Amino acid sequence: MSSSISRIHKRLAYGKDAHTYYPVLIVGAGESGVAMGCRLKEVLGTDQFRIFERQSGIGGTWWINRYPGAACDIPAAFYSFSFAPKMNWSTLHPAGPELAQYMADVCEKYQIVDKIQFNTDVKELRWIEADEEWEVTISHLVPGTGDLAQHERDRLVAQDGEHRVYVKTEIVRAKVVVSGVGGLVEPKNLPTDIPGFENFEGEIMHTARWNDEIDLESKDVIMVGAGCSAAQVIPELAKPEANVRSITQLMRTPPWVQPDLLPAGQLELYEKWTPTLMTYVPGFAKFMRCTLFVMLEKNFYDMFTDTAWGRFMRPRMEKKFLNHMRELAPKEYHEILTPNYSLGCKRRIIDGTWYRSLNAPNVELTTQPLTRVNAKSVTLGPGRHYPPNKSEVADEVREIPADVIIMANGFETNQWLHPLKVIGKENKNLEDVWAERGGAQAYQGIAMDHFPNFFMLFGPNTATGHTSVIFATENAVNYSLKFIKPILNGLVSSYEVKEEAEREWTRQVQDELQKTVFRRGVCSSWYITADGWNSTTYPFTQIHYWLRCTFPVWSHWSAKLTRRGRVLKGVRRAVKASVLVALLAGFGFLHKNPEQRLQLVQYLLSGKAWLRSTVQGLISR
Repeated sequence: MSSSISRIHKRLAYGKDAHTYYPVLIVGAGESGVAMGCRLKEVLGTDQFRIFERQSGIGGTWWINRYPGAACDIPAAFYSFSFAPKMNWSTLHPAGPELAQYMADVCEKYQIVDKIQFNTDVKELRWIEADEEWEVTISHLVPGTGDLAQHERDRLVAQDGEHRVYVKTEIVRAKVVVSGVGGLVEPKNLPTDIPGFENFEGEIMHTARWNDEIDLESKDVIMVGAGCSAAQVIPELAKPEANVRSITQLMRTPPWVQPDLLPAGQLELYEKWTPTLMTYVPGFAKFMRCTLFVMLEKNFYDMFTDTAWGRFMRPRMEKKFLNHMRELAPKEYHEILTPNYSLGCKRRIIDGTWYRSLNAPNVELTTQPLTRVNAKSVTLGPGRHYPPNKSEVADEVREIPADVIIMANGFETNQWLHPLKVIGKENKNLEDVWAERGGAQAYQGIAMDHFPNFFMLFGPNTATGHTSVIFATENAVNYSLKFIKPILNGLVSSYEVKEEAEREWTRQVQDELQKTVFRRGVCSSWYITADGWNSTTYPFTQIHYWLRCTFPVWSHWSAKLTRRGRVLKGVRRAVKASVLVALLAGFGFLHKNPEQRLQLVQYLLSGKAWLRSTVQGLISR
């Protein structure tokens, strides 16, 4: 590798403009950033990179989401890196702490823990055309403040001044920037259309910013939301040992809930024997991983496609899901727990623990709207969110006591890279480019024109509703490395995807989304923005994404070669031309000299006989 390009070094060390240069700068130490760091060492053999992480620990969403019951909804044997498999998962869907520890263990294995700088917020990326590098503005944070949401940090700054959050600002440079910014990190703020939050005398917290210091014992708890996070928290709070006085869950629309993948008895056997089998039986771990991949890919065809097969399978799966609900949930909730939209349109909930918890005497589920927050209570009604257009509308207004309000209203999933600002060529702001083109987008979810040497992992339209995001991340990492390698080797100064390729890719993605359950108008979900743009989900199979990432279409990219790269390209062309000329000259000579042609055939046949006898001799030993 070219030493000046591929090594971290300090520039202008004695001047006012002194700064550190990084060959590769990675934003975020969640699963995407960890994967890129590990693969840079494993594939390219370099440790000359830096991972800047705003939070104070490794794991991204698994570090920051600490609410009771937080767990993976994809079997962990597949929700893990192929290059760093874990053989002894405690269960099929392990809890958040085990997943966060797994991420930390992978960093230890690949010796990249010292490459991660915590409590450091990457604020801005700016492409410097003259140097073909990224100028990166980073903020060093007061330890722990990076674990807060952006609006919480802004509030602290407004109240106490910048010193409460920010220690200092630093400018660094990087040849390549990789974004590992996750989608489930920035929680939504309190809803502005509901008055009274500022007057509430109890505690308010978001599931993504769980506060263990808030005592829920003998308290009246209001849970706002009925998505995956809420469905994991409610069963924990409903346990007798939690001793919560009452739990009122406010739901707009019901989610589809998938039956347990393994019944209780089979799950016990799985937990008992799978770690041993995966550890000691050669090939069993790979077999498990491949089996899960095939099962989950089949779900894509069954659940998400608007094909004849999908239209055949989806109603059958919906019937199975509804039977599961009627078996576990109280009868009084059956009506409001029956979705009126297609399975797969919203993110589904895995397993029936939530349904079971609704039977607890201290749990109430309602679709009445939250209309006001009072000092020690909340007001519900009039009306109800669900079922819509019901003739007997519940128009009563009621006030229920509240000591704690837990917001499970989701994340800012459609504000990609937020709050990171990215300025590319011609001073173009990435958010402005996206706004001009209809919404967030990226070529294969990885790259944008006018933003060279910038690669996004888990970028727009790479999320799946059926399988492991880590599989998609690994594909994006492997794809990006194909471009990063020649840059670090000093052969290419910059790679940039062509605008026509990016626009055509986005057109294909948006068109194909209309052939799935993710299409506009089917339901309202966090996959789609208010104006109908889906920048979240991938409309094809993960086999398709693997093929796209394994075999790049090089003609879709513009490469700016270095002097060394141009010389090497010229040499390669000259060698190819020389070989072609030599072959043509040889064929011409043989055509004019038939006796030499016969002699050449005899030489080839004798060589074949010698090779065959040699191989047979080696086999017979």
